[in-house]
Amino acid sequence: MVIVHNYALAVILCFVIMLCWGSWGNTQKAASKSWRYEFFYCDYVVGMVVFALLLALTLGTFGSEGRSFFTDLAQASWASIGFLVLGGVIFNASNILLSASTSIAGMSVAFPLGCGLALVLGVINNLRVEAAQGALQSNVTLLAIGVALVVVAVIINGIASGKKAGSSEISKADQRKGIILALVAGIVMSFFSSFVMRAMDLNDFANMEAGKVGPYTAIVVFSLAVLVSHFAFGPLMMAKPFVGEPVKPADYLKGSAKTHLVGMLGGMIWCLGTALSYIAAGRAGASVSYALGQGAPMVAAIWGIFIWKEFKGSKKSVYGLLAAMFCFFIVGLGLIVMAGN
Repeated sequence: MVIVHNYALAVILCFVIMLCWGSWGNTQKAASKSWRYEFFYCDYVVGMVVFALLLALTLGTFGSEGRSFFTDLAQASWASIGFLVLGGVIFNASNILLSASTSIAGMSVAFPLGCGLALVLGVINNLRVEAAQGALQSNVTLLAIGVALVVVAVIINGIASGKKAGSSEISKADQRKGIILALVAGIVMSFFSSFVMRAMDLNDFANMEAGKVGPYTAIVVFSLAVLVSHFAFGPLMMAKPFVGEPVKPADYLKGSAKTHLVGMLGGMIWCLGTALSYIAAGRAGASVSYALGQGAPMVAAIWGIFIWKEFKGSKKSVYGLLAAMFCFFIVGLGLIVMAGN
């Protein structure tokens, strides 16, 4: 399989992760004009699985180092499989909540709140896993300061979101619902990565411990767990939606090929970012790769502000707050990069 040994390359991959995790929401925004998010999410999950298998059968199979995908999968212990499945189920629940929040409050609100909270708690969880495996390689002080600055950026974004023009178009009840969903999503999301990392040998992908798995096996089992769990979550989402009236599963078949492909593209973008997160964890460390990837709120905010015009017509003071948010994010992410070097 293909393994990353260079820290600089691992950091570059982490920024690609951030771009992927912060950009997949655009496909939901594009589809939302004619397609309910419950249906979009079904396509999203399918896209995730397809891309995970594609990566495993290419990068995970070729290369001279480590175990190939099928060999790695065959020797995986039930404990490792269990951790991956649990991580997939937890992620699915949290991402459904985040998608619902995005449909209510927009990308520039849902992502910074949900992913920002997931960043803080997730880094703590991943640090514990690294320490347990003896793979801790980060400067915890720099990492903590960097994460704290990102938290400040999230708080500033929340203040700016409350003052943006047009917020009155959404009822206070819906605004509150969108924020609550984002916060709950962030708390739940913070756990999925640490369970996946427990299934992997973070010390050396080239010579992994028996029973542990590599990044390509991890992303495939994880994605399949998301798919299977969605047979339970999907019908529940449609019968008890967070927004709008209930929908019938049969209506999913009424979508055009283009609409379905947009949803699948969203899943593929997210899957690419997640797979790179697992790959980069072998060199940058689980906590740093996760922390940099969760800089996604900044990317999502850029899309929300400049492409989707979610702050159009707001006062200059609001844009001042947004500028401050970006400054805190950039400095915080810079310290996180330094923490892993």
